[in-house]
Amino acid sequence: MAAAPVWSVDPRTGKQREQVAVEATAQEVDAAVRAAHAARAALADRTVRAAFLRTAAEQLEAAKDGLVETADAESALGPTRLTGELARTCYQLRAFADIVDEGAFLDVIINHPDATATPPIPDLRRHKVPLGVVAVYSASNFPFAFSVAGGDTASALAAGCPVVVKAHPDHPALSELVAKVLRRAAAAHGVPEGVVGLVHGFGAGVELVGHPLVTAAGFTGSVRGGRALFDAAAARPTPIPFHGELGSLNPVVITEAAAAERAEAIGAGLAGSMTLGVGQFCVKPGLVLAPSGAAGDRLLKSLTDAVSDTDAGVLLDHRMRDNFLAGVAERAALPEVDSPVTPGAGGEHTVSAGFLTVPAARLTGEGAHDLLLEECFGPVTVIARYDDDAEAGAVLSRLPGNLTATVHLSAEEAAGEGRGPELLAELTPLAGRVLVDGWPTGVAVAAAQHHGGPYPATTSTSTSVGGTAIERWLRPVAYQGVPEALLPAELRDDNPLGLPRRVDGRLER
Repeated sequence: MAAAPVWSVDPRTGKQREQVAVEATAQEVDAAVRAAHAARAALADRTVRAAFLRTAAEQLEAAKDGLVETADAESALGPTRLTGELARTCYQLRAFADIVDEGAFLDVIINHPDATATPPIPDLRRHKVPLGVVAVYSASNFPFAFSVAGGDTASALAAGCPVVVKAHPDHPALSELVAKVLRRAAAAHGVPEGVVGLVHGFGAGVELVGHPLVTAAGFTGSVRGGRALFDAAAARPTPIPFHGELGSLNPVVITEAAAAERAEAIGAGLAGSMTLGVGQFCVKPGLVLAPSGAAGDRLLKSLTDAVSDTDAGVLLDHRMRDNFLAGVAERAALPEVDSPVTPGAGGEHTVSAGFLTVPAARLTGEGAHDLLLEECFGPVTVIARYDDDAEAGAVLSRLPGNLTATVHLSAEEAAGEGRGPELLAELTPLAGRVLVDGWPTGVAVAAAQHHGGPYPATTSTSTSVGGTAIERWLRPVAYQGVPEALLPAELRDDNPLGLPRRVDGRLER
């Protein structure tokens, strides 16, 4: 694997800014993984882990100005958005520190012997242990929250797993800076700096998923790239879990009654959601089922007015810009596809938001229009006009898995009348998060959050956002008949660590 320079590139001009590093060789990937593997013991103490995560948050905040400036130079996402994203990242780190302190994620279960049970129960004690080194593949569109210090890294470290991060080529300089902050935070608590490794380059990513000491991987990116890595993880002599977020259309259904009730508000809300961040959110609504008729026309007029007033924006890199322009052109060329507001080039380096419309009947059977059922990354959405509920249902039945699915209901439908319950039942199999009368952009970092969904949205049933993301990097172990003196502290009868646990079927806190 030949080393090549890694450049920081300005997406506003497409020009190289500075050389940041070189692509990692196979030997350098191996060294990073082995250094991470050697740091496992230092993460064994939960108190150390929690302190490390909190210090990382503090030091990221202390370096905010420089980090945001570098992130904006490489992503063009703007200081306001990036400052908020950094705050979210620090919140995640602290939230996982709290989870580590509480200890419920260890899922301690104890069964004392019971000779009267059928069959008899021996002494059994179960908890969860860290898997080992985790490979993290950074996302392009969240240079803080889904990158070097993002949710995959934070949850893996919280689980007790060192990480090796494959930096995204869109923000290599920021990746280097953030990795240095995390390593300083680790050193402050006696944890080897190798606990957070960083490598650059496509070849390094391939080497990483195949390394025998890597025990799991987290990925956020394209279907094509994610599926290739997923297949590589499964084809290893020892397959490993691959938690990939690949792509999502995030369908929205607007009932006729909802459109009649508040068409203008729904149109304006849709415009705000689909253009947020220049349409570069993984939960951007990409397909909207809207009714034909007068109410639907009012909705489209509101959407047209709002999208027409949206300024052109810069995508994360010129490759994405080229893909966006080609994608919307190919879709717009399909029969019966109209462009009330034409998405496309807004300038030499920018893109303009827009949307396409198509009769829903074109999407009810296989054909060229299936392209409209695939994600197009950028500020564009497809409005499929349906004539009746059966037609809308036929389109929904053809959709792949998604991160989110949304329905807008009238007040009466939201109260359980009409199609409300039926629509929720139709949407639930399609997505990991189902919304009513809202918009999917904006993924709260909360205990009840689920950011995942059926394939191709993700390759597993887990979430990459929220406290339960830690579960991806753990495995259960049961001890049978082990003397008290030999048991891990987490499983001893006197509970020296004060952990929440379930003993003989009863929850103890």
